[in-house]
Parts: sequence; C-alpha cells; structure tokens
Amino acid sequence: MAGLPERLTKAAATGLLAGALGGAALIAGELLAAKARRYAKPTMGLALRTSMGPLSAPPLRLVLLGDSAAVGVGVEWLSDTVGGQLARLMADGSPETGPRHVLLSSVGVAGSRSTDLSTQVARALLGTRPDVAVVLIGSNDATSARAPEEAAGHLGQAVRRLRSAGVQVVVGTCPDLGAMRSLAPPLRQIAGLIGRRMAKAQARAVAEAGGTVVDLAAETGAVFRADAGTLCYDGFHPSADGYRVWAHALYPAVARAATAGV
Repeated sequence: MAGLPERLTKAAATGLLAGALGGAALIAGELLAAKARRYAKPTMGLALRTSMGPLSAPPLRLVLLGDSAAVGVGVEWLSDTVGGQLARLMADGSPETGPRHVLLSSVGVAGSRSTDLSTQVARALLGTRPDVAVVLIGSNDATSARAPEEAAGHLGQAVRRLRSAGVQVVVGTCPDLGAMRSLAPPLRQIAGLIGRRMAKAQARAVAEAGGTVVDLAAETGAVFRADAGTLCYDGFHPSADGYRVWAHALYPAVARAATAGV
C-alpha cells in the first residue's frame, strides 16, 4: 500500500492532463467553428449622415465613433441602428429638455479596435465641431486577446483629445460577450470574462480622461442573454431590437452630455 498515494497522484495528474488537453481541443474546435460562421457585413447603402427633429429646435451635433456598432452592422436601415434610435430619442426629447434638431453622423469602421480611434477622432473633428461623441468600442479588442490596459489606454487618449476640443464624450464599454450565440460554451463563458475585464479597464481610462461611462454589459447584458432576438442572424451583431436596448441605455448619459454642452 506504500505506493498507493503515488499511483493515485499519477492517475490524478494523468486525468487532469487529459481533461486539459480535451478542453483545449474543444475550445480550439469552437474557435474554428466561430471563425467559419457567416457574419453580417456593413450595408453599403446605409447612410452615415442624417438629421432628425424640428428645424426650429436647438441643434445637436451627434457623432458616433468605434466599431461595427457605430455603423449599425446587422441591420438594414439607418433608423434601426443604435445611432439612428439614439438620435430619435434625442430629437423627441423629454418634458424637461424639449425636442432637439439632431445632426447625426458616424466615423466608425466595422472591425475597428481601440488603436483605430486616433484616425476616427481626426475625422470627427473635421469641419464643425460635434457637441456630443458616442464611442462604442471593445469587442474586437477583447476577441483578439488585446491586453485590456493597452486597449483602454488608446481609448483614454481618444477621449482626452475629444474633450480637449470641447466635445462631450459618452463611451459604451465592451458589451456582454457572454451573450453571443455565435460562440458555444465554454468559449462563450470565457469570452464573457474577457469582455468584463476589458470593460473595467475601459471604465477607468474613460473616467480619468473626463468622459462619461455607460457599462453596456451591466445594463443590457441580462436582456441579451435572455432574448436571442436582440442579436441578428449571425449571433454576434445586435438586431434592431438589440440596438434599441443599447440606445435606451445610452440615452440618459447622452441627454445629460447634450445639456452640459449648451
């Protein structure tokens, strides 16, 4: 019996190794399956500039920066994008604020990471200065295994540049990647954890740079997890319903930013 502990230890180690290898193989297979999926593409006919609200109302120049969320990948109509739905909410206003004449534009590019924001900020500041900038970024940083602190640093620099130019900034941090149907468990759970780390780093950087943070994962993740209809056919990008959920989560911060910029 003297050798029993050693045999048990070896058996346990062998089992753990086999489990680890099996888990790694499972995750690798899921990664390949995720990459092989057919994902939504930017709609070429989607207008990136529009205006909403009465011409007699106070103007509000609203610009979106970021990744596919900023250009509405996953939907066909501008009115269904997060920008379009947010602009409509701002145009309708509230009894406290009244309506606004919203001039909406987007300089976002699908597939962007935080390192791409520098170019987008330069484009956003061309011509007439926007009043409020909404930045939606982080998903591609997280899924490409970018270090959260590094990605957040680039985001903070972008926010600081916009604030220095007199633009109010609202950042929707990395959404709940654990709600993506394009990934199977356990990869979906791993993505969710990585996304949360990214969002926390983003929140710190944005606050330090003078921007306003909206934690999209915390505020909308439960809805996306419960309702598959919040995602479009690819299980990754939001649907019109999903973008509406995001727009309503962003709206209070954007409304406050618009008032602060008056």
